[in-house]
Amino acid sequence: MLEPIVVTLEELNLITLVPMCIAIFGALLIICIDLVKERLDKSFYLMITLLFLAVDFVAVLASAGLFEQVGSVRGFFDVMFIDGLAILGQLIIVGASMLFIPLALTSKRFHEYNYPEYFGMFLFMVGGFQFMVATDNLILIFVGLETASLALYTLIALHNRDKSFEAAIKYFTMGALGAALFSFGAMLLYAVSGSIEIAHIAAVVKADEYANIEILLVGVVMLLAALGLKVSLVPFHTWLPDVYEGSSAALAGYMSIVPKIAAFVVAMRLFEFLIHSGVVWLEVILYAVVVLTMTAANLWALVQSDVKRMLAYSSISHAGFVMAAILIATTQANSALFIYWILFSFTNLGAFTMLWVSRQKDLLPGQSSDHPYDKFSGMIRTMPVAAVVMGLFMLSLAGMPPFAMFWGKLYMISAAVNAEYVILALIMAINSAIAAYYYLKLIVYMFMKEPHYEGMQQYYMTNSSGALKTIIGFAAFATVFIFLALNPIMEFVTALVQKSGF
Repeated sequence: MLEPIVVTLEELNLITLVPMCIAIFGALLIICIDLVKERLDKSFYLMITLLFLAVDFVAVLASAGLFEQVGSVRGFFDVMFIDGLAILGQLIIVGASMLFIPLALTSKRFHEYNYPEYFGMFLFMVGGFQFMVATDNLILIFVGLETASLALYTLIALHNRDKSFEAAIKYFTMGALGAALFSFGAMLLYAVSGSIEIAHIAAVVKADEYANIEILLVGVVMLLAALGLKVSLVPFHTWLPDVYEGSSAALAGYMSIVPKIAAFVVAMRLFEFLIHSGVVWLEVILYAVVVLTMTAANLWALVQSDVKRMLAYSSISHAGFVMAAILIATTQANSALFIYWILFSFTNLGAFTMLWVSRQKDLLPGQSSDHPYDKFSGMIRTMPVAAVVMGLFMLSLAGMPPFAMFWGKLYMISAAVNAEYVILALIMAINSAIAAYYYLKLIVYMFMKEPHYEGMQQYYMTNSSGALKTIIGFAAFATVFIFLALNPIMEFVTALVQKSGF
C-alpha cells in the first residue's frame, strides 16, 4: 500500500501566489460589493482597483527582494516559478495597469466605466497575465492566458459601439485559434519530453540530442503561431488594427503594452533554450518573422489615413523590434527587451490617451473615421498644449534623441551589433528611419496645416479631466526626462535578467 504524500505549508511556498491573489481577491471583492450595494459611484470602484494594484505592485517588489537574496523560487506544487523575468514582467503589467485605470475618471459619455464589472474584469485580466509570466508550466501559462483573454474580450465589448462588438468577436475568434495552437503545441512538447515544465523539457530534449526533432519542430512552430497571435507578429497580425479601432483609444494603448509583455516572457522561456542549443531552423524562422514584422508593419503604417490605425500598425512594428531580442538571446538583448518595453509603455499609452481626449460621440460632416489626420490639422492653434504633448510622443516613438524610445532603440540595436547580428541591426535602423516618416507626418499636420474641422476644441475640453491630464502629464514627463533615471533602471533590469540565467 502506497504511503500518503504529506505536503507542508512551508513546502507549498504560498508566498509565490501572493501578488496574483491580491488582484484576484480585489476582483471578487468588487463583484461582491456590487451584489450587496448597487449603483455606487465609479470613483469608489476605481479607488478599490487602484488600491489593490498598488498593493500588488509592492508585493512584486517584495518578491524582487526575495529573489535577490535566495535566487529563483518555486511554489505551489512547483507550478509557480518566480525569477527575474517573472518579476520584471509583473512590474510592467501592474505598473501599466496603474497608469491606465485612473483614466476612468473622465467624461460620463464613456459609459463602460459606470459598470462595476469593468473593474472586476480588469483585475481578473491583470491576475491572468501575472500567472502567465510567473510560471514555466505550460498548463498554468494556458490558464493564465485564457483568464486574461476572456476578461479582455469583455472589456472591449463593454465600449458598446458597433465596431466594439465586431472587435470583441474578431479578438475572440483569433484568441480561440491561438488557444488551440498553444494546446496542440504543448501536447507535442509533452510527447517528446514527458513534462510540461519548460526547464525540464529543455533538459530532456538536450539529453536526447534532439532525437525527435521533427515533432519538436511542429510543436514549437505551433507555439510560435499561438504567441504570434498575442504579440501580433506578421502574418498573425490581421486582427489587431480592427480590434484597436473598435476599442476605446485608452484600452487600445493598454492592449499594445500589457498582453504583449506577458507573451514576450513566455516566448523567451520557450524559445531561447533551443537557440542556445544551436537549433538553426528556429533561428531562421524567428529571423524571418522579426524582419517581416518590422518591415511590413511599417509599410502598412505609411499608407494609413487614420491616426489610430497608424499607431496600431506602429505597435506591430515595435513588437517585431522587441522580438529580435529573443532571436539574439544574449543577456544584453534580454535586458534591452524589458528596458525597451518600459520606455514604450509610457510613450505609447500616452499617445493613445491623447486620442482618447479627442474622441467625439458622432462623426463630423466629411469625417470618415474617429481619428483622421485632418482632425489634427492646425492643433497648435486650437489646442497648443495638446499639440506639443502629442508631438513629444510622436518624436519619442520615432526614436528621436533625447526622448525615451531613442534609448530603447539604441540599446536594442547595440545588443544586435554586439551579438554579431550586424545585418539585423542595419534592418532595425532602416525600419526606424521609415517609421519616423509617419510619426513626423502627424507633427506636420498639427503644426504646419490650417484647422480642417470647425469646433474640434470643444471635444478636447469636454473629454479632459484632472486625472486624465495627470496621467498624460506624467507620461509626457517620463518620455522627456526618463534618461535621467536610465542608468538605475538598466542596472536593476540587467541584474534580474543575469541572475535568472538569461
